[in-house]
Order: sequence, then C-alpha cells, then structure tokens
Amino acid sequence: MKNTTDLPDPHQRATEPVDEKLPLRAMLLYGIQHVLVMAAAPITAVFLVGRAMGFDSDVTVALMSATFLACGIGTLLQSFGPFGIGARLPFVQVPGGAPIMIFLAIAQATDMQTATGAVILTGVFYFLALPFFTKVLRFFPPIVIGTMLLLVAVNLIRIFGGLITGQAGSPEFADMTSIALALGTMSAIVIFARVFTGVLRRIAVMLGLIAGALAATLLGVMSFDNVLPGPVIAFPSLFPFGIPKFDIFASLPLIIFSVVSMTEATGQTMATAEIVEKKGDARALVPRNIRADALGSLIGGCFGTSLIITSGENIGIVRATGIRSRYVTVAAGCILIALALFAPLGRLASTLPTAVVAGTAVIVFSIIGVMGINILRKVDFNEHGNMFTLAAALAMGLIPIVVPGFYSAFPQHLQIILGNGLAMGTLTAVLVNILFHHLGHSRAAAPATKQADLSSEHIKESKS
Repeated sequence: MKNTTDLPDPHQRATEPVDEKLPLRAMLLYGIQHVLVMAAAPITAVFLVGRAMGFDSDVTVALMSATFLACGIGTLLQSFGPFGIGARLPFVQVPGGAPIMIFLAIAQATDMQTATGAVILTGVFYFLALPFFTKVLRFFPPIVIGTMLLLVAVNLIRIFGGLITGQAGSPEFADMTSIALALGTMSAIVIFARVFTGVLRRIAVMLGLIAGALAATLLGVMSFDNVLPGPVIAFPSLFPFGIPKFDIFASLPLIIFSVVSMTEATGQTMATAEIVEKKGDARALVPRNIRADALGSLIGGCFGTSLIITSGENIGIVRATGIRSRYVTVAAGCILIALALFAPLGRLASTLPTAVVAGTAVIVFSIIGVMGINILRKVDFNEHGNMFTLAAALAMGLIPIVVPGFYSAFPQHLQIILGNGLAMGTLTAVLVNILFHHLGHSRAAAPATKQADLSSEHIKESKS
C-alpha cells in the first residue's frame, strides 16, 4: 500500500513565478540590475532640481539620499503589498520625468515649501480619486493598453535621447564622446544578450551598463575622486525645506497629472501581470498599485522630493531577463535604501555618466514599445473602430512628442494635458474606443462584443 505521506497535498498551491523566492545571491544580482537601469531617473531629477533652484552640493547630496530612500520604500511597498498597498508585482518606483518638471515649475513660481506641499496634496488626492477611477477600468481594453505602452516607449526614448545629446544650442550638444558612449552601451547590451546564455544573458542589461562605465573611465569621462571624501552615513531629514505650504491652486498641475499617472499605472500593471503570468484578473491589482504610488508620493513629499511613482523601466527589464519574481525588486528596494543611508554608494551612483545610463534606458524603453506592439498584434484592425482608435491615439499622442511646443500658444493649464503625448494619446484611445464600441445604435454592438471577447482572450492568456 502506497504511503499517503508521499502523495502531493491537494490543498497545496503551486508557487506562481512572481512569488518565487530565488537564492539570495541571485536576488541581489538581479536587484542591482534593476537599480542600475532606473538610476538615471533619481540622479537626473535631483541634479535638475538642484541646478534650477541653486542648491549647493551639500543640499543636492542630501536630496539625492532622500530620493533614493523614498524610491526604496515605495519599491518595497509595491513588492510586498501590505494591507492592500502595493500590487505584489516586480515594480520599482522612481521620481517620474513629467512630475519633476511640474514640481520644479511650482517651486520656481512659489517656493520649495509650496512644491513639497503640492506633492503631499497630490498623494492625498490619489486616495480620494481611486474609488472613482477603478469604475472606468473596463474602458482600458488591449488596444488602449498596447497604444499606451507604445507611446510610453516613444516618449521616454525622446526624453532620455535628449539626456544623451544635452541641451540644443549648448557647446556640449551632441558631443561625439557622449553619443559614442551611449551607442557603445546599447551595442554591448545587444551583443551580451546574443553571446551569453543562462544567468549572464539575464543580466545583459547590467553588463552592458558596466561595459559603458568602463569605457567612460578609460576615456576620462567617469571619475571616482569624489566618492570617498565626505560623510559615510547619511540620514535624510523630514521636511528639509521647512514646513510644507498647502496651496490648492499652485498644486493643480500636479493633481491633474496624477490622473495621467493612474492611467499609466493601469497599463503598467496589466502589462507586468501578463509578463509574470500572474493568475486572476490583473485589473484587480491596479488599485493596489495606485495606493503604493500614493503612499510613496506622500513619503517623498515629506522628504522634499517630487512624486514617487511606478517605473516603466523595470517592465522592460522583467521582459528582457525573464526573471519574474517580486523578491528581486525587494532586493532592489533594500539596495536603494542602502544607497540612501550609505553616502559613498550614493556618490558612486551619481558618478555614472548620463550618456551610459541613458543609453541603457533607451534599450529598455524600446523593449516596452515591443511589448505594446505585441499586444496590438492581437487586435483586429480590419474592424473599423479599432483602426480609427489607434490612428487617432497615435496622431494625438505623437504630435506633442515629435513636435515640441506644438501647443505653446495655448493657456498654461491646457498645455499640461495637451502637451503630454502619453496623456493625450491614452485619453484619445479611451474616448474613441468608447465612441465606436460603447455608444451609438445596436449596429455597434457586434464590434463591441468582438472587442470584449478579445479583451477576455487577452486576460485568459495572461492567466495561462
């Protein structure tokens, strides 16, 4: 008679890939890769604010530590998901590019206390608006999500491509050394992904970045002279610029952007849930993601940073490496906190040449675009409504990206939305999709049903 203790427990659930606990060494290795890829966002954000506001080096370094700390805490929230705050997906949080520009505009128009107050007010608004936002998630079928990811890729490639070239009109614009470092880093990533196998292939992005940093060191672009001098331990202080001022009108641009951010979070959650093969309806994870963005932003505001939101970079990393465990981003969160508290590590991160980090990011963002194309490939574009939904979304989304200043003659409050290609493209996709598939006479029912079936099929595939 077979020993019943040898039989599998029918109640024991197989561990999903996203919940798999990897060996500590592997988690640290892959976690470092996530941190290196996202490092450009906090470093660039802090340097931008520091230069624009005229901060001295001590204030800038302190703000760098605070930003890394807020990113680390937000990343742990997303990865662990305590009390319904965090999607329990491999997400990393960063200060987004658009929020930084809005934050800086508020600070320059008023002061840093008002700007940090705007961040805190926006974090509260996330929580208040979330119940209403979750009711419209059904208007985000695959055609909207795919379009959003494609526009995310194009928009971020433009931004980080601009970091590589520098500001137009400056003496350093399109410097050959910077261009060569960026292209060399991108080439190294592709070559490593082709040549290596196993673990080395999975960390091809990190190896490419290291290769770019080594090349920068040999060319004299990267120096380690300022890494060791200075304090060893740094403790970011609460409200470094004084008690926040809460001005609703000054905060409106950032509050308006939070709606765009929630839309981005929807696409990121759906895409990542599919990549990691998360079981269940991915839409149920969206509110958890947004709550972590809200709390991360509240924490960031208290430490003097801008909004701390879910990063698009790590979606491409998860797809490129095939490592789907959320414990990898737990490791990344711990590393970010270590960067915040151990000052030499933060100074070392700040020495990475912008061209190398931005070149790495361009490859990762391009992978996000490929993911969007893959989702759109499943949409039937022989159907009239789908074709016009994508065409209108690309038209409205690409115009402000490829033609900067297109809406510069419009009122400032309208430019916040109209001039944001991602926001306009996503909003257009949602509205045109509703026009063709949710409104009108019964003749529109067939296409709507067809698209609903497609959306259902898309979700089933993510479960399989």
